Amino acid sequence: MRKRYASDKLKFYIGDVRDYNAVLNATRGVDYIYHAAALKQVPSCEFHPMEAVKTNVIGTENLLEAAITNGVKRVVCLSTDKAVYPINAMGISKAMMEKVMVAKSRNAGPNTVICGTRYGNVMASRGSVIPLFVDQLHAGKPLTITDPAMTRFMMTLDDAVELVLYAFKHGENGDIFVQKAPAATIDVLAKALLGLLDKQNHTINVIGTRHGEKLFETLLSREEMASAEDRGGYYRVPPDLRDLNYGKFVEQGERTISVSEDYNSHNTERLDVEGMQKLLLKLDFIRDLMAGKPAHAID
Repeated sequence: MRKRYASDKLKFYIGDVRDYNAVLNATRGVDYIYHAAALKQVPSCEFHPMEAVKTNVIGTENLLEAAITNGVKRVVCLSTDKAVYPINAMGISKAMMEKVMVAKSRNAGPNTVICGTRYGNVMASRGSVIPLFVDQLHAGKPLTITDPAMTRFMMTLDDAVELVLYAFKHGENGDIFVQKAPAATIDVLAKALLGLLDKQNHTINVIGTRHGEKLFETLLSREEMASAEDRGGYYRVPPDLRDLNYGKFVEQGERTISVSEDYNSHNTERLDVEGMQKLLLKLDFIRDLMAGKPAHAID
């Protein structure tokens, strides 16, 4: 990275987010932090849950404590839809990361703002299903689909960056921001990709839902939707900033929770094959493949 992004504007530190002193040293003199350090692969976290805790939870506490100590002006923490109603170790650890973020924001003081974002599938990101499908196509192997009816939110990398920048500009302590996003079934995604690459007759194998996967993902829980602020293209979820008077948690309820519903990839805007293809065409490497250029690794 140091060679690839050689610039006098960049500094590279060797360290570990699990090591508080390393993070404290790296954040001295820093004004703004985007906290994206995480273990994010579901199977790895299932096999090694304590490693997910050390990086995603304790690492976040280290980072935020260092940011507050060093007077960092603003921190944006990146989370995932898997943190809502989590069923796997990765999602549970990211849910705890969000709780740490909100708890630290209560005591951040007047000089540091700590907020977060939560988003779903970033199309063509490393390890995601679109590069997998492309690799299977070029290897002459069948596409492997877990469940054709499974839905996922679909966001481009530009969408994800815009969400982070929106949170950076508008966030207050403890806020979590979600960008409204369309979703598609895995069946629609596969058919859209095969259509663009003129591989309509390629074999598709349905292998069944893998351990730790959901039929659909949720970006906002029912409880969060009850208090969420609709900002057009985004939702803002304000934190529960009640003080440590435990009686308030016991005695004060929220009537609107009873009538609200969550925001998930089943009830958001659903893309058909044509709509999915329009979204896929925003990806440079898809356009390259359609133009006959050889497949390349996706970073």
